[in-house]
Amino acid sequence: MKFTMSWLKDHLDTTATVDEITEALTDLGLEVEGVSDPASRLSDFTIGKVVKAEPHPDADRLRICQVDTDEGQTQIICGAPNAREGITVVIAKPGVYVPGIDTTIGVGKIRGIESYGMMCSEREMELSEEHDGIIELPSGEVGQRFTDWLAVNDPAKVDPVIEIAITPNRPDALGVRGIALDLAARGLGTMKPIEPAHVEGQFPCPITVTIDEDAATNGCEVFAGRLIRGVQNGPSPEWLQDRLRAIGLRPISTLVDITNFFTYDRNRPLHVFDADKVAGNLRVHRTAGGETLVGLDEKEYTFGPGQVVISDDTGIESIGGIMGGLATGCTETTTDVFLEAAVWDHIQIASTGRALKINSDARYRNERGIDPAFNMEALDLATQMIIDLCGGSPSNRVTAGQVPDVSRAYRLDPARVRSLVGMDIPESEQRQTLTSLGFKLEGNMAHVPSWRPDILGEADLVEEVARIASLTKLKGRPMARMTTGVPKPILSPMQKREQIARRMGAALGYNECVTYSFIDHASATLFGGGDDATMLANPISSEMSHMRPDLLPGLLQAAARNQARGIMDLALFEVGHAFQGGEPEEQHLQMAGILIGRTGPKDVQGGARAVDLFDAKADAEAILAAIGAPTKVQVLRDGPAWFHPGRHGRICLGPKKMLAVFGEVHPRILSAMDVKGPAVAFTIYPAEIPLPRKASATRGALEISDLQAVERDFAFVVDAEVEALTLINAAAVADKALIDDVRIFDEFIGGNLGEGKKSLAMTVRLQPKDSTLKEADIETVSAKIIEKVTKATGGTLRG
Repeated sequence: MKFTMSWLKDHLDTTATVDEITEALTDLGLEVEGVSDPASRLSDFTIGKVVKAEPHPDADRLRICQVDTDEGQTQIICGAPNAREGITVVIAKPGVYVPGIDTTIGVGKIRGIESYGMMCSEREMELSEEHDGIIELPSGEVGQRFTDWLAVNDPAKVDPVIEIAITPNRPDALGVRGIALDLAARGLGTMKPIEPAHVEGQFPCPITVTIDEDAATNGCEVFAGRLIRGVQNGPSPEWLQDRLRAIGLRPISTLVDITNFFTYDRNRPLHVFDADKVAGNLRVHRTAGGETLVGLDEKEYTFGPGQVVISDDTGIESIGGIMGGLATGCTETTTDVFLEAAVWDHIQIASTGRALKINSDARYRNERGIDPAFNMEALDLATQMIIDLCGGSPSNRVTAGQVPDVSRAYRLDPARVRSLVGMDIPESEQRQTLTSLGFKLEGNMAHVPSWRPDILGEADLVEEVARIASLTKLKGRPMARMTTGVPKPILSPMQKREQIARRMGAALGYNECVTYSFIDHASATLFGGGDDATMLANPISSEMSHMRPDLLPGLLQAAARNQARGIMDLALFEVGHAFQGGEPEEQHLQMAGILIGRTGPKDVQGGARAVDLFDAKADAEAILAAIGAPTKVQVLRDGPAWFHPGRHGRICLGPKKMLAVFGEVHPRILSAMDVKGPAVAFTIYPAEIPLPRKASATRGALEISDLQAVERDFAFVVDAEVEALTLINAAAVADKALIDDVRIFDEFIGGNLGEGKKSLAMTVRLQPKDSTLKEADIETVSAKIIEKVTKATGGTLRG
């Protein structure tokens, strides 16, 4: 929204400067996006008088002028045809920047003779396109600033233009008067009254207007107009043209310029038909689809079904509330016009404008909301302006539909300003603010003005009071503590685990991914999902048809995209939810990570190697330790089917309490997802980790035993297919209090063991806590270990 200072002062009696106005507008919520102040770039130009002009001895077209300035008489060489003795001119002295030629004037020689400045034309000062000669002023004192002369004699040329950003909830600020009302409420001036129009119809209007029943609902609320005979169209007055040019509009003719003026002055789009080109009467209706119209922008538009238009007896002549048609547009030969003012449905305007791809000033305002109560008054004011500028005689007004009743009132509770905003504003000031903004107060009820569709409740009244009072006056105050002492943590234990897991993953060298919660059906099926319970009713695309059953498919898809771009060494992780159903409780938190490629770049020492499942295990254990998992765990088999059956493990507290799973991703999965392997991965289930028994912020005491640890070696002969892990798990549970660690250190196959047999040797570390172990204690524990391993594996102790 653009407007000039002089335009604003038509509505606001103020002495405020441009800087004060712009600062107040931004503070009021009408953010200033730019200010164009012509006076600022012309402030260094002064007025001079040519006292002598002689031909240049070496150039026929140049003249050597002696010019009186505020610094005395100076010599300026000029090539303008009107440079002569006795004229008053505009001087750019050395050091002055001339915007029209993008040059800073200096002292120079022209054909051997020095020149100390420049006498300027209008184009050189960007005042107009006139450049046939230098400016000749009819008045002015030597040394007077040129901008001061313009302010008195031609103020439009130094009129500052302000551009503000309008939020969708403030359509009232799309008119200059609405902006002035906010500034007056802030105290930067007083509103000037608008003289009412005195229009009396002199004859019945020969054109009638009707609204079809299908268009009356959510289409057009009221349609009013009148005929004006005997107008004389032509160029609009200079003041009106200056206003429109200043805000970037091209003056067209008086009739069109008047409608543009009301669009910006009062946020009231209007339209004028050339009445001689209208066949019969006007009707507002919905299109059947397929009709066409050439608009005022000379483009042809094809309508879809249900769009609201205005037609005469021959066909469509205007797109309701958006753009008129070229066939009935006004020209310089127009003598009779039909002036239209209507209130349209916002949603209808928006959908039609979007479908036809039209962005007009009328659409912009009608779809945001105009003042419905101003409709008839706007028609009269525009009629009066047409008569004043173009002459003519008006008909009686014709109307179809009813002006919508938007009256409403809300209770003003002065105490709510304190509770909602935190500002102490006296009740008298609150009431004065609302009154200044156009509200009518009856007791504690505030009746909302018709031009403020954004006021929809008591809280909006509070917002208006605080906005005018200025939220910059709001002082920050610390919130009172709910309890004394150290406040409780804000994050839940699970949120803390997520935070720590993310930090640990990044510390281990992984890059965090944030993938969609939706994957395609084929990928979901590979990871145990893809059923109807997780299928989306309205998916974004066919590649996002199901909720993900696991985080790994998203990471593998990301890896495939990176590999396709030549990035082969990858370490990715993600923290998020996986879904086994469509209900809120059918989801669980996971942290998943994948490693693909080599552990580092190739080097001459050959230190780089391909990642393996032990890399994934080490990283999973590090993250588990960081988020508080117990140190004593079991590693079991029988993990998910998307891991390699012989190269994976489940980190568990028991057969049914799985904390994490790690291992190589199954080659079948990698092939299906187009990932070049091998790839190792881990998935951690933070919710499965038991919460600490004591919710204390301090760490427990470090427990270090001062008693001697004892290690004993055992070798068992077992079947060749028995896994070493089975022996470790069996031995570890023989005495959980004493056994600190179990490790396999040797495997032997062959010799006298026999076919299908192998020997596994392991070290068991016993760590006493109460007293030094005696030989009998050690023998007792050893017997339990032998018994447990023999029972679990069917093997025998090797002699």
